[in-house]
Amino acid sequence: MNVVLITLGFSALLAFAIGVTLGWFKEKFKVERDPKVDAVREALPSVNCGACGYPGCDGYAEAVAAGDAPVNKCAPGGKSVVDALAALMGVNAAGEDAVAVLLCQGVKDKAPAKGEYVGVKTCRAAKLSAGGTKLCAYGCLGYGDCTLVCQFDALHMGEDGLPHVDYAKCTGCGLCAQECPQAIFSMVPRARLGSVVVCSNRHPIKASVIKTCKVGCIKCEACVRACPEQCIAMVNGIPVTDYAKCTSCGACVQKCPTKVYKLLETDIRGEKPKAEAVTA
Repeated sequence: MNVVLITLGFSALLAFAIGVTLGWFKEKFKVERDPKVDAVREALPSVNCGACGYPGCDGYAEAVAAGDAPVNKCAPGGKSVVDALAALMGVNAAGEDAVAVLLCQGVKDKAPAKGEYVGVKTCRAAKLSAGGTKLCAYGCLGYGDCTLVCQFDALHMGEDGLPHVDYAKCTGCGLCAQECPQAIFSMVPRARLGSVVVCSNRHPIKASVIKTCKVGCIKCEACVRACPEQCIAMVNGIPVTDYAKCTSCGACVQKCPTKVYKLLETDIRGEKPKAEAVTA
């Protein structure tokens, strides 16, 4: 019995001594935390989406405070967070809200499948194992990998086989664009006005495009000829708009035979068209 008591007493003394020693070492060699880290962390939205490329908001806050990361990487926070971080760090940075735009309208009845796919039902697996499931090699594969990574409930698969963006919830974090193996999501400034081609098919032959998708860009260049501002040019098989010149006149939208040209403000984001001025 005495041996047990002695052992317990010795163990308690040893534990106390180790605790005191560890406390002393901790106090002696502690690394002071930069208060700027806490200030930066407080300004972040705490969604921990990882879109900034760092392990959550804590990792990004430490990198920003140390000067190792730019202040404009928090897409969910938008311009207000960028401005707040810029003020804390004493730098100039332009923050601009963005949203995701799917550059494909190849719904089930317009973009035929190559056959029955029996593999793992993810876009990335279908891309790697079968080179895609549709005759169009450029379009959306329709398995919703993008919806699974969205942290803001802004992406949902529709019955038409395409993901649909809820622009009231989209923060422009870009995770869907990173996840999409077809690279058909474009991150567009939320305030941008003008036309955009909702197609990524770069095949140069019109007949091949029509065969693989009834609503694909057929490279007819009717949009280029119709634009009164001459702000549309063909780039790698896709018409591209110069937004510094585009006036949202809609001439390209009207002339496009397969209706792949859309206006960002009305057709994509669903805003109501501005009423035209009434002249006497």
